[in-house]
Amino acid sequence: MVGLGDARLAKLPYSIRVLLESSIRNCDEFKVKKSDVETIMNWQTTSHQSVEIPFMPARVILQDFTGVPAVVDLAAMRTAVKEMGLEDKLDLVNPLCQTDLVIDHSIAVDHSSTADAKDKNEELEFLRNEERFAFLKWGEKALKNFTIVPPGNGIIHQVNLEYLATVVYEKNNIVYPDSLVGTDSHTTMIDGLGVVGWGVGGIEAESVMLGQNISMVLPQVVGFKLTGKLPAHTTATDLVLTCTNMLRKRGVVGKFVEFFGPGCAELSLVDRATIANMSPEYGATMGYFPVDANTIKYLRTIGRSEETINLVEAYLKSQGLFRVYDGSQPDPVYTGEVMELSLDDVKPCVSGPKRPHDRVEVAKMQEDFRSCLTAPVGFKGFNIA
Repeated sequence: MVGLGDARLAKLPYSIRVLLESSIRNCDEFKVKKSDVETIMNWQTTSHQSVEIPFMPARVILQDFTGVPAVVDLAAMRTAVKEMGLEDKLDLVNPLCQTDLVIDHSIAVDHSSTADAKDKNEELEFLRNEERFAFLKWGEKALKNFTIVPPGNGIIHQVNLEYLATVVYEKNNIVYPDSLVGTDSHTTMIDGLGVVGWGVGGIEAESVMLGQNISMVLPQVVGFKLTGKLPAHTTATDLVLTCTNMLRKRGVVGKFVEFFGPGCAELSLVDRATIANMSPEYGATMGYFPVDANTIKYLRTIGRSEETINLVEAYLKSQGLFRVYDGSQPDPVYTGEVMELSLDDVKPCVSGPKRPHDRVEVAKMQEDFRSCLTAPVGFKGFNIA
């Protein structure tokens, strides 16, 4: 088995270290075997062999489209148990890991341009969906390890980033890295906080809720080194469009992308979350930023207690999961050639005009527009950036 002094550990990408920790903690020679741990530990070799590994996330996050059917399934199971005369066994039908349902997609805009528009729209939302919300409220009270965030509290990814994500999870007196899967493709936004997470289908999410591992191909990890500092006239949008353009040319479908380098220290958590959020657009399973000093700074900004922050920092440093950019840590070994971008070279740009992942420099917008306007019908479009 792996020891803290194992030389292979220092070479692993930080995202793979999180998968490794999960496999060690859950190793029972049934769902997770010692051979699975060794497979992850030998990532440099095994990641090129398309081998499968089990992964048990710490929690599941659901949006309302797929979350409501999940609660219906649990309710149906409880009804079946009751009809079998096993009411004393109802408590066995619960999510086995923390599950959060954020209702953020259904509100309609009936009122606008008034000070009380938000309150009126939310009131109508509850009236129109009274039966559904009553059912979900029952689910929150009846089920363990299940929390509902009602409408009007923000978009699921914002709620996850600012309120639900713990960075370090504590349960039954055991401390381990926060990780998750979600039923929205942009679950990857949380990777900017140093929390491993990506989007899955509803069936996969339900299986994790019920204690099953995710079976996944051990991913290759593309290293993306950032240096320099963003010019004052550029934004996170300019940066993410530049990164997306580069990564689509590289080809990262089914892979992890891990950002590192001194340029990361120059990016706020908001900028990182913007880059991570675009993972579906550049095709990667996730775009990951390991926890560092800026992550800790963000936790203070959103009001986490000093006790929580101290736990996060102490635990991750002791486990080799805390990144510093002062030259004292060797960079991990990544898959193939490391990509590199100097933030100083990022220029103002926009996406489109046909596809959201295209990138056009602002200075060349007129030229690009005229080229697209006069191109033959069916032409795939120009991208002159």
